Amino acid sequence: MAEVEVLSDAELQELMVNGDYQAFTVIYSRYVNPLKQFLFKILKSTELTEDITQEVFIKVWANRAKLAQIKSFKAYLYIAARNHALDSLKAAFRSEVAMGEVIRSFIEQRDSTAENLLDKEYRLFLDRVLASLPERTREIFALCREQGKSYDEVADILGISRNAVKNHMVFSMKILSNSVKKELGISLSILLTVLFRG
Repeated sequence: MAEVEVLSDAELQELMVNGDYQAFTVIYSRYVNPLKQFLFKILKSTELTEDITQEVFIKVWANRAKLAQIKSFKAYLYIAARNHALDSLKAAFRSEVAMGEVIRSFIEQRDSTAENLLDKEYRLFLDRVLASLPERTREIFALCREQGKSYDEVADILGISRNAVKNHMVFSMKILSNSVKKELGISLSILLTVLFRG
C-alpha cells in the first residue's frame, strides 16, 4: 500500500482504469477532504456535502474507463463534483421538503463575505434576463428588490405613480419567473431568496 500512496495522480489513474481498487482508495484519501471543503462552499449543508462527496467518488470508480482520456484528474474530479452538486441542488429545489432545508441551511450558514459558485451563477443568470428588459423596468427592479425599497418610495424617487411601479414589477417578475422555471428548473421565489435574503 505504501508504494501505491507515493504514485502520482496520473499513475493512479492508469491503475484505476485497469480496475485497481487500491489505487482508487489512495485517490479517495488524497482528495476526500479538499473535495468536501469545495462542495460545502456550494451546498452550504454538511449533510448534503457528505452525500454528494460519496456519490462523486462512486461515479468516478463506476466510470473509471473514462479516466484513460483525462489529462488532469484533479480538474476532472472538481468539475464532476461541481456539476453533480448543482444538479443535486436543482433536484432538491424541486422537492418541497428538501427545498426548505436547503434554503434554511444556505441562509444560516452562508459566509456573507465570500461569493460562492452558486451565487455567481444565479447572479449572472439574473443579470442576463434583466438585461433584456426595458431600462426603466430594470431600474425599478433594482430599487425594489436589490435595495429593498417600497413601491411608494420608488414612486417618489422616480416621480411616477405607485401603480406604474407596480406594473413594471409585475412585468419583470413574470419574465423572470418564466425564464427561471425554464432554464434553472426552480421557482423565482427560491432564486430571489438566495440572492436577496434579509
